[in-house]
Amino acid sequence: MSTVVSDASLQQRCIETIRFLAVDGVQKANSGHPGMPMGAAAVAYTLFTRHLRYDPADPAWPDRDRFVLSAGHASMLLYSLLHLTGYDLSLDDLKSFRQWGSRTPGHPEHGHTPGVETTTGPLGQGFANAVGMALAERFLAATYGADVVDHYTYALAGDGCMMEGISGEAASFAGHQRLGKLIVLYDDNHITIDGSTDLAFTEDVGKRFEAYGWHVLTVADGNDVDAVDAAITAAKAETEKPSLIAVRTHIGYGSPSKQDKAAAHGAPLGADEVKLTKDACSWPLEPEFLVPDDVREAFRAAGRRAAEAHAAWTEKYAAWRAADAARAASWDAAWARTLPDGWDADLPVFTTEDKLATRAASGKVINAVAPHLPTLMGGSADLAPSNNTLIKDEADQQPATPAGRNVRWGVREHAMAAMGTGLALHGGVRPYVATFFVFTDYMRPAMRLAALMGQPVVYVLTHDSIGVGEDGPTHQPVEHLAMLRATPGFVDLRPADANETVEAWRIALTTDDAPVGLMLTRQGLPTIDREKYAPASGVARGAYVLHDASGGGVPDIILLASGSEVALAMEAHERLVSEGVRSRLVNMASMRLFEQQDADYRESVLPPSCSTRLAVEAGVSFGWERWTGDGGQVIGVDHFGASAPAGVLFEQFGFTADAVYARAKALLA
Repeated sequence: MSTVVSDASLQQRCIETIRFLAVDGVQKANSGHPGMPMGAAAVAYTLFTRHLRYDPADPAWPDRDRFVLSAGHASMLLYSLLHLTGYDLSLDDLKSFRQWGSRTPGHPEHGHTPGVETTTGPLGQGFANAVGMALAERFLAATYGADVVDHYTYALAGDGCMMEGISGEAASFAGHQRLGKLIVLYDDNHITIDGSTDLAFTEDVGKRFEAYGWHVLTVADGNDVDAVDAAITAAKAETEKPSLIAVRTHIGYGSPSKQDKAAAHGAPLGADEVKLTKDACSWPLEPEFLVPDDVREAFRAAGRRAAEAHAAWTEKYAAWRAADAARAASWDAAWARTLPDGWDADLPVFTTEDKLATRAASGKVINAVAPHLPTLMGGSADLAPSNNTLIKDEADQQPATPAGRNVRWGVREHAMAAMGTGLALHGGVRPYVATFFVFTDYMRPAMRLAALMGQPVVYVLTHDSIGVGEDGPTHQPVEHLAMLRATPGFVDLRPADANETVEAWRIALTTDDAPVGLMLTRQGLPTIDREKYAPASGVARGAYVLHDASGGGVPDIILLASGSEVALAMEAHERLVSEGVRSRLVNMASMRLFEQQDADYRESVLPPSCSTRLAVEAGVSFGWERWTGDGGQVIGVDHFGASAPAGVLFEQFGFTADAVYARAKALLA
């Protein structure tokens, strides 16, 4: 699909057009990063006109190549290319860069601008997303066949991406997995905001990536289109290793005063320097945002040529569908994020004789649904036996078994979370990732971006409280649930027993526009008697009345709890009821889902007429005040834990039925 412009003068004008669209966009906004787009313009031009497969008329075509701008501060580089190649992004959109309501925000945002594959800006995240996308491509090709899945994943990364630890984790994983269709272009311009990279970064990046198991190439001059072209061609020919192409570029290329200086990184060139730069590059000062007619046609020709690959794929795809209707139906469900009929037919039902940790119940659910959901895949950060995340009788995801669904992420929580997002962003895959809840400290940046993008990654987060026990405060999460609840768009689910865990997974698998965290216990929990208490399906509304004192009327007190503490509140509730107290027991399985309910439902669960409320949760009390109100109290853990058996910790920190009962009585008094 290569579109080689034979006219050297036209080719240079194409590259300069990219540069100066970026320069003018940043200057008009009086905000942004012109330097990298200026330095990497020829690299991006080569990729978009000679290699990248895409269709501006159908940005979501499943077998397109993926392009990730990991260095998201260079967003005007991507916006310029999307406009020039024919995506639904106008010149007026470029002129409104970084403005209110603009389709060209300061950093690329997935779902906001056509052609943007992932939201980038926090450096290294896009790199790890790209690894996840490449893994998804290999898995889906092995599952459905190369006739319908056969594409590359490209990323453009900068020095900052290479410094961030997440890139090292993701690169190590990609090298082990031998993801030969992953190609990273490294914009090696030697400059960060502080100044020269020599101030803090003097390693040999190429040798590091060779040690990771990558195929490493170098291009001495980032303006040498043919050399960049040859390097990408060589990278595509290497099928057993991911490729890193280190391209020596010059930040702010062409600027007489700011080339190769930090001043070109995070601020406009300034009106005087724009004039000097345009003069130096023989580019007209006016009009701003100039796109010569022959340049526009050259880029649109590249876009049309790329779209021809889509047309050829469509023919193969039609034949493939006709040959195997069942596989086609599976494909449709995977890409539409829908669940096939009968997907939940084998979900377990637990009885009051069962006492098990919710992490164990979760493992049973995964294995009950996996045969019905062929693109459910995921794994743990080296904690699979503890997290209960292995799909039985399924292979590991490895180079020799590319259709395997058990992903061994290794001890790489930060990159695991971002690679899981990459799986979701690619499409066709329903990913889950797992670790101990406390290690969301490592995962937080990627989890936040998943929420920002509305990507349905499932986080299986076990050992969810001081119930971890002897491992001590380093492994006992106390503030983590409050952190996730504070994250917009993130769905928290902390089930109280095994049957609620089944319902929590049902919610997770039917949620297609948000990440979901399942906070699960290490310790065994009793299974609630649903003949006496409300059905576990109430979890779907976030909070629900688990039990009310007989006789109705306004409650004297409302006990609220989540997860393992529901059993304690239940016992205290029963004692209160036996004494004639009109007690109501509310299970707060998900604050996010509860806040999404209408006001009538929320008030039916927590009537304003009852202000005497007591919440119980083995985490910080922060956040509960919204539901307990001024007249309520919280039994929480507003300090770090300690090393001791779980039962001792619960007793010492006041998480017993007796303690809950005593606090409730005092509150009533």
